[in-house]
Amino acid sequence: MSTASAANRSLDTTDSHTLHGSFVGDMEEQERLLGILFYTVTHFFCDISKMFFRITDPRNPKKVTYSVNALAFTAVLMFMCGLKARRRIGFLLRGGRCADQFREFFQAPNCPHGDTLNDAFALMDPAEFQSLVCWLVYCLIRKKVLYPYRLLDRYFVIAIDGTWTLKRKKRHCAKCLTQKKNGNTTYYHMVLEAKLVTPDGFAIPLFTEFVENTGNDSKQDCELKAFYRMAKKIYAYFPRLPIVATIDGLFASGPVFRVCKENGWKFMVVLKDGGLPTVNQEFESLSLLQPENRLRYRWLDGKTGVEQRFRWVNVIQYTDTEKTEHTVDVIECRETREDATGVASTKTHRWVTNMSVSQRNAVRLANDGGRLRWKVENEGFNVQKNGVYGLTHVYSKNDKSAKIFHHLMQIAHLLMQLLIKGSLMRRCFPGGMGSVKNVAFRLLEALRNAHMPGGVLHWITQWRLQIRFCPDTS
Repeated sequence: MSTASAANRSLDTTDSHTLHGSFVGDMEEQERLLGILFYTVTHFFCDISKMFFRITDPRNPKKVTYSVNALAFTAVLMFMCGLKARRRIGFLLRGGRCADQFREFFQAPNCPHGDTLNDAFALMDPAEFQSLVCWLVYCLIRKKVLYPYRLLDRYFVIAIDGTWTLKRKKRHCAKCLTQKKNGNTTYYHMVLEAKLVTPDGFAIPLFTEFVENTGNDSKQDCELKAFYRMAKKIYAYFPRLPIVATIDGLFASGPVFRVCKENGWKFMVVLKDGGLPTVNQEFESLSLLQPENRLRYRWLDGKTGVEQRFRWVNVIQYTDTEKTEHTVDVIECRETREDATGVASTKTHRWVTNMSVSQRNAVRLANDGGRLRWKVENEGFNVQKNGVYGLTHVYSKNDKSAKIFHHLMQIAHLLMQLLIKGSLMRRCFPGGMGSVKNVAFRLLEALRNAHMPGGVLHWITQWRLQIRFCPDTS
């Protein structure tokens, strides 16, 4: 029996000693963790050494020491290991066992230096890295990994929101946005992100649109302008993907509704008290005449009792400032929770949508559609800013390199989610590893210390093991 077959059988068995005691023969914990990482990438996408084959390399081939694959994957490892700075690559990833693994996978003499990454990325096209992010998501969709998470068994929920990535009291570059308050000027950079979100915590990066001044317009760039650019590009990549866009109240406007309609998207946009006054007035007036459009839903969130009261109105006519008519539904959810002391608090959520709301789908549209928008904030921006990724760190002063580092951060975040949430991780580490920071630390130690015998990394590509994320995945 080949070594690869033996490794396959050792992981696929239900014997608890085999699952918990070894990954390939008597591999130690660090080797198991590296094996899970390499196999997860191979299982869902392709061999790690070919992962960035779509990126054009403009460098002189005769002067190239590190391939694009080696450079890009080094940046991904920097983010996954929580290094948060290019210079730490030289201190923590160069030499030793890590160099052995780079020689085997990328035929490179060592792990490249952080400055090498920066200089090489300055010559490349950030749009190609964005295309790669879309290709990774496309692979997951084609393999039906995300099918169990579809809203109403059809739609993929895409949360769209913006966040700042850099704030300074002095201008950082010519593309800085500006904000004046109390006589003080703040210079900042911003991105608009689209993430595929699921109820159980996935926030899979899909698309990034950089909000920046170009000098070609008298008015500075903003999230709304970036949305129109992003929507056009997402549709170009995924023209047939059934999408429900869950968006902040900033985007509650006729032009946004029109763009979604033209793209064939459904939308759920937060409807604030002061937003779309005519729609809010129609909702309040017509809701009194439609008592049948009511629903009460109770459930337990851990030990906390939750009661939700829904009401909705169908077919509200809205005419925007461009004199374009739209037909929308409005759904409201009043949620009451009791804390441990028995004190109740109530929050009200309201959305405008082009989906037909009914008794059958009201709960799912609200909880698995509109309410998922907050996951782009929590599982997305918060994790990348305050977790291991360092979203607000300046990884390069070069515009192209900075954008490429941002795209590679999104890829690292995607891979880390697949790694942590996958069934293979749970089987081999049943006690878990705690927070994402703990996983990042142990992954760094594995890269620095684990001994992967020659050829083992390539045997991993021959394994045929299933990775599941929820009981419904098959």
